[in-house]
Amino acid sequence: LLQDRPAGKPLFNWLAALDPHRPYHPNIIPDGSRPEEIKVPPYHPETPAERADYQLYYDEITRLDRYVGDVMKELDAQGVSDNTMVLFISDNGRPFPRDKTTLYDSGIKTPWIVKWPARVEAGSVYTKLVSTVDIAKTFLRLGGVENPGQTFEGIDFSPLLTEPEKPLRDYIYAEKNWHDFEDHVRAVRNDRYKYIRNSYPDLPQTPSADGLRSPTYVELLRLREIGELTPAQEACFTAPRSEEELYDTKLDPFELNNLVEDER
Repeated sequence: LLQDRPAGKPLFNWLAALDPHRPYHPNIIPDGSRPEEIKVPPYHPETPAERADYQLYYDEITRLDRYVGDVMKELDAQGVSDNTMVLFISDNGRPFPRDKTTLYDSGIKTPWIVKWPARVEAGSVYTKLVSTVDIAKTFLRLGGVENPGQTFEGIDFSPLLTEPEKPLRDYIYAEKNWHDFEDHVRAVRNDRYKYIRNSYPDLPQTPSADGLRSPTYVELLRLREIGELTPAQEACFTAPRSEEELYDTKLDPFELNNLVEDER
């Protein structure tokens, strides 16, 4: 696609990779990840089967990295790298139970990497909030559209590319309506706290279909049957669940301690 583009004209491409979507397959790369490299969050069990699922996930990410590298090499070969803005993002968190299709950070805090040698200092980091709703307005502004109209609700984040110390947002918002299973959830987050509202608290937090087919879910079912799941690992089976959730993401990055239920 990059090689066949019209020469000498402005470039916009959206390249969507399949990795690391499920299903996963062993030996997709020559030198895969190793069990000692795996970090399992507390809401997933520390078992060999769980680590094996994460290993395959890591291998898919490594293969994705190599694909991105091929794209970068092609831009270099065409001599357009310096003045091409590359934005690397993901549409959701990892496809595991209590990650993808949830509004916890593991479901909505996704990669966001910008490369633009002519404008962005290598290694610079922006630590505040941005949202994918900001992408369209930013790309239009960079493409010369000064006033994209009221249909775009995002904020132009292009000033952050050269001044990453600038604030952009006080809050970001997230929503879930349906993904294989019906649900209705809304969230708002600032730099520290996140509030989640569940409109269907009678329904469990069922994972997406690919999460249900995962070895991780099978392992959760096995351990649940013998009563060896922690409360955090029971999350996708719990019903009814809390109608409201509030988390201190600084002190509780895995969002396990619901402050709404704390009477203090």
